[in-house]
Amino acid sequence: MKISAAALLFDNDGTLVSSIDSVQRCWARWAGEYGITAEDFARVELHGRPAAEIIADLLPAARIPEALARIEQLEVEDVAGGVVALPGTLELLAQLPPERWAVVTSATSRLAEARLAEVGIHPKTLIAADDITRGKPDPEPFLLAARRLGVDPARCVVFEDAPAGLAAGRAAGMTTVALTTTHRAGELSADVLVADLSAVSVQATADGLEIVTAD
Repeated sequence: MKISAAALLFDNDGTLVSSIDSVQRCWARWAGEYGITAEDFARVELHGRPAAEIIADLLPAARIPEALARIEQLEVEDVAGGVVALPGTLELLAQLPPERWAVVTSATSRLAEARLAEVGIHPKTLIAADDITRGKPDPEPFLLAARRLGVDPARCVVFEDAPAGLAAGRAAGMTTVALTTTHRAGELSADVLVADLSAVSVQATADGLEIVTAD
């Protein structure tokens, strides 16, 4: 399938990189420190949501700032050796002009930058949890990325592995590409479905970008 676009917007964890083992390890430790039962913790969706929203589901509002700082510290300390680039990531990003793509993540900028740097990715444009007031599935993060890049949202393509992120992309009026790296195909609603970024190639043109997907 061929798609014409002005810019590409990538989720980070589960799309560009995998830190799933680190995430599970750190959140399990955090839950133990804060007395969260396994049953309560199992009911909360971790993937694709800002940590502040996850914590708000589990703790009183007064404890959120301290608990948020703690999980960020645990995850940043666990980055070394806990993050790997997913198939096709580095090859695809190498094909893109720096001003034509952004990373849009539910992680804080400190954590996102650490995870990306671990695999040698340094985006010119990064939208993180600290930049927004409403996280995915709200369209705010993707709309902000389009604004920062100076492109029409309708000419952006979103690459996501999580239902919340895909919902955000659709709400922003963008073309969505789902990766089956963390969820089954039946759980994902998108314009295009691929296994990972190794099924995507891009060519820069005078008018923007030409994306080809094959799976």
